[in-house]
Amino acid sequence: MENHATIADFDSVLASRGVSRRSFMKLCGAVAAAAGLSQMAVPRIAEALEDSVIGATSGDLYPVIWIEGASCTGCTESFAQVETPDVATVVLDMISLNYSETLSAAAGHSVEEAKAQTIEAGNYILVYEGAVLEGWDGNALRVAGEVGTAALVEAAESANAVVAVGSCAVNGGWMAAYPNPANALGVQQYLQKAGVSTPVINVPGCPVNPEWVMSVLVDVVVMKDPGLIKLNSFNMPASLFDQTIHDNCERRGHFENGEFVYAFGSEEEAKGYCLYPVGCRGPQTRAVCGVTLYNNRRSWCVQSGAPCIGCCESNPMNPGQNWVETNTPFYKRFRDLRVGGLTFQPGTVAWVVTGLVAAALVVHGFGMKKTGRMDGGADFEKIRKWDKEHPEASIGTYADPVEGGPVIDADRVAANTARPAKKN
Repeated sequence: MENHATIADFDSVLASRGVSRRSFMKLCGAVAAAAGLSQMAVPRIAEALEDSVIGATSGDLYPVIWIEGASCTGCTESFAQVETPDVATVVLDMISLNYSETLSAAAGHSVEEAKAQTIEAGNYILVYEGAVLEGWDGNALRVAGEVGTAALVEAAESANAVVAVGSCAVNGGWMAAYPNPANALGVQQYLQKAGVSTPVINVPGCPVNPEWVMSVLVDVVVMKDPGLIKLNSFNMPASLFDQTIHDNCERRGHFENGEFVYAFGSEEEAKGYCLYPVGCRGPQTRAVCGVTLYNNRRSWCVQSGAPCIGCCESNPMNPGQNWVETNTPFYKRFRDLRVGGLTFQPGTVAWVVTGLVAAALVVHGFGMKKTGRMDGGADFEKIRKWDKEHPEASIGTYADPVEGGPVIDADRVAANTARPAKKN
């Protein structure tokens, strides 16, 4: 009886779901072992657990729906690797992950039914990962017969808040980069166009830092009101995205001292100098990567020797200002310029203009040489044209009278020489 009570308690904990299918089956195996059953019973236990917990709409845990848009699921993978706390603690003790196309143990009809029941009950958070695709009438993201854009609107309308995780969800990211054939855009912009007023919290990054997601989820769950979270003008948590990478960079001292890396593999790189000349976007990118760090607070891009590539730069209302298009090529100081189908660096334009000016000077020099102006053989005017035409009010003074030139009287010469003579 004690084992049965333990299993019942464990079943109630599993009501939160959300771990991977593999982890879920391991948990089912543990349940079978605790009940003294063989591993042959694991599928039946899994089925029983799914039937009892999928679609549950009541309890103390905060329901969450996690929808995949146009993404690589990198943000889900990042979230699944978090250790502070680990993902199992998140989905078992804090939130009820009622629907996730990547993490849900259930699949097919049962998980879609869970989503429908959660939406009907309301009082949940919608986490959206990946870009929204308007192209092809949303059919590129069709799931269970429903187009992707319709699925987003349906889930967002009844949610307490929408958390757009990753730069793709914020403004299209990679998907919105030129030429953007799928008409990718961010969640906030699309919901505004669709007339959905649910508050959107943008958490950019590629991938998103899982601890930032944890921070937002904790804030929403604890405060119960997304409106209490302080957001900046881009609807991003101000505490996470109101400082630049440069503000907290461990190499900033080298920047202030003018100590830079100009080439990888150099002595300057070995000394840990500032990476600004090799493309670091730290001064223009707002995020606290250098404070939070990645990989469970072990390191981050600049500490590992790579310049910041600005993956948190995302204007939620302008897909064209996605971080990929804005910052590539990553190891160049400037972004590419585009004229029609041509793409080039500003430095290339500067060299071309410099070359044209130099060529023009060379041609001018040959012209001067040909006309004899460089040999002293060319005639130069001996008197200014204006002075010659207005001798009574000439400006210059001349040592010898010039034929046809102004008449120079002594008084005027004296008056002119009383002040520094003007050069011709």
